[in-house]
Amino acid sequence: MTASISDLRKEYTRQGLDLADVLPDPIAQFRRWFDAALQAGVSEPNAMHLCTVGANGRPDGRIVLLKDVSNAGFVFYTNYESRKSRDLLANPFACLTFFYPDLEQQIRIEGRVEKVSDAESDVYFASRPRGSQIGAWVSPQSQPIDARETLTERQRLYEAQFADQPVPRPPHWGGFCVVPDLIEFWQGRPSRLHDRVRYRRADTDSANWQLDRLAP
Repeated sequence: MTASISDLRKEYTRQGLDLADVLPDPIAQFRRWFDAALQAGVSEPNAMHLCTVGANGRPDGRIVLLKDVSNAGFVFYTNYESRKSRDLLANPFACLTFFYPDLEQQIRIEGRVEKVSDAESDVYFASRPRGSQIGAWVSPQSQPIDARETLTERQRLYEAQFADQPVPRPPHWGGFCVVPDLIEFWQGRPSRLHDRVRYRRADTDSANWQLDRLAP
């Protein structure tokens, strides 16, 4: 290494965040920051870190892509036989993190997780590129495979099987929705005295949110 990891640091100076700056609805506030990230040219602003905890109590994290957001929650799609899905079916709670380093912003979301309807999964699957549709059939996600050639051969088989016809959604593939009960907006500030604004639901079935400022 040419530099010590402990010496790597950045001073955050772009802007601040106060309770008076945010909207009363955290979903609307998320859209405001997401739209700003789009306008700023942030690469893959819908990329989010998904953290799950399995039946064994061990946490696991990976990057997935947000595909829809509404008052119902934050939706992503995956193989229902993958490790993340097994974790969520055993322990239906998750945390999402968005990080926009160019804007010095982070968004954290916690909540319970529900499968989306088959109809909703069908609509999204039909909108995917054909190669991605075939790929959903090809990959036994999270399972050991002998070699890359295993995927290549399975790809040829499924391309032949679905030649000249629409690719149906695999029964093992669909969406999850993270229904938030906590959303936190973080804005980097100088001297590590960052601004943190947290929304919490008053109760699990409430549409009302309690707003707090947190110490950095």
